[in-house]
Amino acid sequence: MAGLGGVGAALLAAGALCLGSGCSDLGYYRQSVGGHLDLMARAKPVDDWLGRGDTPAALKQRLALSRQMRDFSVQVLKLPDNPSYRAYADLQRPAAVWNVVAAPPLSLSLKTWCYPVTGCVGYRGYFDRAEADALGAQMRAEGWDVSVYGVPAYSTLGWSNWIGGDPLLNTFVNGSEGELARLVFHELAHQKIYVADDTMFNESFATAVERIGTRLWLEQHGSEAVRTQYRENQRRRQDFRELTKRYRDKLEVLYAGEHSDDAKRAAKAELLAQLRNEYAQTKQQRWGGFAGYDPWFANVNNASLGVLAAYNELTGDFERLFVQQGSDFERFYAHVAQIGALPKAQRHATLRAIP
Repeated sequence: MAGLGGVGAALLAAGALCLGSGCSDLGYYRQSVGGHLDLMARAKPVDDWLGRGDTPAALKQRLALSRQMRDFSVQVLKLPDNPSYRAYADLQRPAAVWNVVAAPPLSLSLKTWCYPVTGCVGYRGYFDRAEADALGAQMRAEGWDVSVYGVPAYSTLGWSNWIGGDPLLNTFVNGSEGELARLVFHELAHQKIYVADDTMFNESFATAVERIGTRLWLEQHGSEAVRTQYRENQRRRQDFRELTKRYRDKLEVLYAGEHSDDAKRAAKAELLAQLRNEYAQTKQQRWGGFAGYDPWFANVNNASLGVLAAYNELTGDFERLFVQQGSDFERFYAHVAQIGALPKAQRHATLRAIP
């Protein structure tokens, strides 16, 4: 699972507007702009890192690979040809930003925060973990289900290209080849098409592009070992999606029912316990003990479950649209843009109706 790392913070433009026009949440926007500018100041062109004698050999290999992927993204996937992901920064921390997401105790609907330019999204992003944890603690005290998690990458939707573009980061560049391709293609997809106030549309679209693009990359450039590793990762992701979708559906039915709130809370606790038990069985019986999802299941709640819908709800519909358009990226993007211009309810209905 990729955290809410598609659009991520995406607040450079919003913050700049607020710093100049006196938004009420000035402190938040100040950290957003400051954090991004610090990130940009650390970035140096990939060619510079490749030419330095003190760059570790393993990092040189990943950066050289990223350069090939970036060219592939333009030539084959028809994603934007701009400065993004052609520079690298070591942030000396494990995440680019930390997102806070929150949902009511008896609902999977995420609380939204609204920003200039980017619209309303179901998360609040911080460059400092302590600030994210502080907001999370405050919201828990108010009775919300809360999840705070690190995001390896985010997109400024192209607003940073005039100062060097969104860079590759230490937070994701050293992952597997499939994971590196997946993340770069996902973030570039946000620069291709973004619809304000519709996190589900944006994240599902970017996830579809990452899946299609990574499959094509590995078919054309990946070794058999890399393709096998990616297939294993994808199989676990699919198991994870199916398992959590079943329990999201059960919780939705529970929350919409006519039982008392106390009865719903008790049934919620039982369902989450069942979810953890089923995960433990899946981990042992299908994943050979792979424990990468342990932290997520240890803290599962309405907020963490609600995030998943943003990434997966419409992804299959976008993938079918791609096939419907003859697997032609330019035709696909044109149709996505047309659908994105529709009112939100019609937009989602149109996607779900794709055969």
